[in-house]
Amino acid sequence: MNTLRGLYAITDSQLLEGGKLLPYVEAALQGGARLLQYRDKSTDAARRFDEASALAELCARHGATLIINDDLELAARLGVGLHLGQGDGSLSAARQRLGDDPVIGATCHAQLELAERAVAEGASYIAFGRFFNSNTKPGAPAATPELLDQAAMRFALPVVAIGGVTLDNAPGLIARGASLVAVIHALFGADSAAEVERRARAFSALFT
Repeated sequence: MNTLRGLYAITDSQLLEGGKLLPYVEAALQGGARLLQYRDKSTDAARRFDEASALAELCARHGATLIINDDLELAARLGVGLHLGQGDGSLSAARQRLGDDPVIGATCHAQLELAERAVAEGASYIAFGRFFNSNTKPGAPAATPELLDQAAMRFALPVVAIGGVTLDNAPGLIARGASLVAVIHALFGADSAAEVERRARAFSALFT
């Protein structure tokens, strides 16, 4: 498994509709994305399985890690990672089901207590946010850069910063201890795959 550090790309079914999903994701992976989260809240299980399978192949080819958002069954079928929000079921049950190897992440909003529970239940990383105004979750609780300092002191696990992350504000989060920055719109809200790759390279360069 690659070390959990760098650009964490998260898909968005509206941003990537119309055949953009695979080419845009491949561009992000070529640009250096280390983790990819497949996030699709639709109920079309067959399409989600097909898309996730194709993404798993792309990630394998580029040495990246695929994470499925909130679908333990799909993650188990494909033998890939899982990300759970606070209402998405038990992390310890997911860890038991998936085994020790797959990456399992947890949304901890802006609360160190939630992170503590996630660590105890076997999380591979803890995600805090939102740090800035976000298109995906405009009303989510706001996290502060100070929270990253506190998390870095308390936890040995990689810390993910999410929520309105851009090329302009990411360096400050990385300087405060974010191991990964999770990006949706600032990466995939582009008009070409080439632009996605350019942005991914720029985010990845922030970690070198």
